[in-house]
Amino acid sequence: MGTSVFMVGVPQAKLTVVVRPSLARRTLKGKKSGWLRAKIKDDDDPLLQAAIHGASLRFQETHRPEPLFIDPYAGCFLLPNAEKDMDQNPHHYCLATKFIDDKLLSAINHIDGLNQVVLLTDGMDTRPYRFRWPTSTIIFNISPESVFKIAAQKLDGVGAKLPKSCLLVHVPLESSDIIQEILRRKGFLGNRPSIWVFQGLPVMTLAGFEELVSVVSSLAMKGCLFLGELPALLAETEAGSKSSTKQWVDKLFMGNGFKVKTICYDEVARSLGKELESGEYKNILFVAEQLRFSDDQMEIWRREFQRIEEDADEEGFEEL
Repeated sequence: MGTSVFMVGVPQAKLTVVVRPSLARRTLKGKKSGWLRAKIKDDDDPLLQAAIHGASLRFQETHRPEPLFIDPYAGCFLLPNAEKDMDQNPHHYCLATKFIDDKLLSAINHIDGLNQVVLLTDGMDTRPYRFRWPTSTIIFNISPESVFKIAAQKLDGVGAKLPKSCLLVHVPLESSDIIQEILRRKGFLGNRPSIWVFQGLPVMTLAGFEELVSVVSSLAMKGCLFLGELPALLAETEAGSKSSTKQWVDKLFMGNGFKVKTICYDEVARSLGKELESGEYKNILFVAEQLRFSDDQMEIWRREFQRIEEDADEEGFEEL
């Protein structure tokens, strides 16, 4: 029986999208809480197939006459004879990808000191390669290790490279129980700006996603953004119906210090002059802003307060 998986430096220079048409236009030969622990054994694995499906949607969008975005690397994950679907209306996933791309570009270009990007993905996210990142950007990719390894091999095979001054760090999803420790050990600083993107990360349970939000809340400093696509089925598990999903999302994020806004896909489509592809789509597009201090910020305040108290005690002793 198959496994059920819900998918979904100081930068002064402007961040741009790297477009390589010649490559884009051709096809190329756990833990109890519910974070996913899985390994890819063959091509029938649901994690690998879900990641390939996302890549296929980006490939199709890239080849439309007026694409929302161009992903010059999506084709390297597909079979050489992958067909192009010329349906005029974009898929919800592609609209979400465009929305997330724009928000990420805007944040990187306008927030001073933002050089930490955390991507929570299915393992085949090509943003590290299709964006021209500002100097000293560190991109942390949290995803299933086996899918990421397959993707890395495919990307290396087509010559995908990061800007020389930037760094891509992979954090295996299977290490979710020590993910904060791994991120810090690999250079993440909770007292520096960061942006978190959630799209495609396999989450099996409601408790797993709640834990994820808690982890982001602990690591993201005040004012940081957390955005992406929330699998609606998780929300419906708790809320019981679509009508109460928004209230559940508000409660979940506010309980972890985030102010959240859910975005309607139709609204995104209209802003782009597009019409949505027909059919039901279960995910929820969201943007959340951290209102609390991160654990690292709180530790800095604690040490400063302790220093002030010790200085005051010494002054009082000298007066005696």
